Amino acid sequence: MECTFTQEAPETLATECLVVAIHENRRLSGAATALDKALNGEIAAIVQRGDIEGKLGQTLVLMQPAGRPAVRIVLVGAGAADELKATEFHELVARGAQAASDLHVQSYASYLAEVPVTGRDAAWCLEHAVMATHEALYRFDRLKTRNTRAAQVQSCRLGLRDIAADAAAQALVVGQAAANAMTLAKNLANLPGNLCTPSYLAEEARALAERHGMTVKVLEKADMEALGMGALLAVARGTHEPPRLIVLEYQGRPGTAPIALVGKGVTFDSGGISIKPAANMDEMKFDMSGAAAVLATMQAVAEMKLPLNVVALMPATENLPGGSAIKPGDVVTSLSGQTIEILNTDAEGRLILCDALTYAERYKPAAVVDLATLTGACVIALGGHAAGLLSNNDALAGELQKAGDTAADRAWPLPLWEDYQKQLDSNFADMANVGGREAGTITAACFLSRFTKAYPWAHLDIAGVAYKTGKEKGSTGRPIPLIVEFLRGRARTA
Repeated sequence: MECTFTQEAPETLATECLVVAIHENRRLSGAATALDKALNGEIAAIVQRGDIEGKLGQTLVLMQPAGRPAVRIVLVGAGAADELKATEFHELVARGAQAASDLHVQSYASYLAEVPVTGRDAAWCLEHAVMATHEALYRFDRLKTRNTRAAQVQSCRLGLRDIAADAAAQALVVGQAAANAMTLAKNLANLPGNLCTPSYLAEEARALAERHGMTVKVLEKADMEALGMGALLAVARGTHEPPRLIVLEYQGRPGTAPIALVGKGVTFDSGGISIKPAANMDEMKFDMSGAAAVLATMQAVAEMKLPLNVVALMPATENLPGGSAIKPGDVVTSLSGQTIEILNTDAEGRLILCDALTYAERYKPAAVVDLATLTGACVIALGGHAAGLLSNNDALAGELQKAGDTAADRAWPLPLWEDYQKQLDSNFADMANVGGREAGTITAACFLSRFTKAYPWAHLDIAGVAYKTGKEKGSTGRPIPLIVEFLRGRARTA
């Protein structure tokens, strides 16, 4: 699906469907006002009758408006004028896109990007209109044998008259790159574990590197054994699928220290010997969402041609029970040389991440950010609204939180105090891999922090935001907007 930009007046635009906003208290948006004038007050009369109140997300369709080139007009409620928040803007644009899709059109035009958003400029609105449109129209049906949709939107023109052409062009590039990345991440995460294996992720990385001129390296089991990646290999012992450590390198500013992104890639997590309950275990195909987001972010970086260096590290494996699987009580030696007592085999993400974080040292990174669906405790603490953010560097944590706020893809800081470290004490090894029920998200980050002393590091626990459960089950593509905004900020100051 392609999004383009237009500065044409809405009343003269020929399209299958034209989407404009209506505010509460019977106020018409700028585009709706221009259209209403051309329709001799028809829209104002409809609003005055109360057919649409302007509450956020309400929709009303007008068919074949007399004398206008648009075949249909969709009015979308935008809430109170001049009070729209960033997250509400996404909902507004998504409702307009869904309404157009429900009309089975192949193309439509939307002037919702003109609705003012508190604290945001026109370029932000255009960028995020692209993302919200793609998100609303996304469907994962590649594994279905029948087409369940009568028609699919192929293109959308985003109307925005108060923006310079060069700023609009750049906003489209950024919005499209982020949207494409989210689509890629969702496609990978939504695949079942029997298809999206560690080897499949490695092939996707190779294909991406070839398309965008990046360097790719895939470490196999023998390579990991030679290096001494005992923690990552321990998780892979119970599965027949060979593990992979996938490394992608993007060079946008030669000679400078890179940003390293590390993504957890457990392509299916049964819990191992500490097996999970059967209910909802199918959702554990989403346990590679961190790796999917990191891989897809590299695509966005290349499409935006960001002037900085980025290294992506994606440790990938399944976590299954079996005769050779690790057992509670086993002790393994990580790449760092530190020993780990395995008290719970379902705390496997931190085991594969710790070896990848140690491996990242060789790149002498300016900063490292890891993304992982790491703890159920983070879902309990923050729900699906924000990722958990923990860091050994306050400035880095501040950058990420600001980026999340800007991108409407929020992260919330949690403490990484030394007080919590003692929960990882072990009688038989340097540390245990779990710290008990209390502060589970924090002690998981404390574990990772023991492998990140060589560089500024931040951990994003995305267990609550990476996918939805229930009727809307599926990947969200988060936290790609946050990470893209963070990297853009770094590129501006590089």
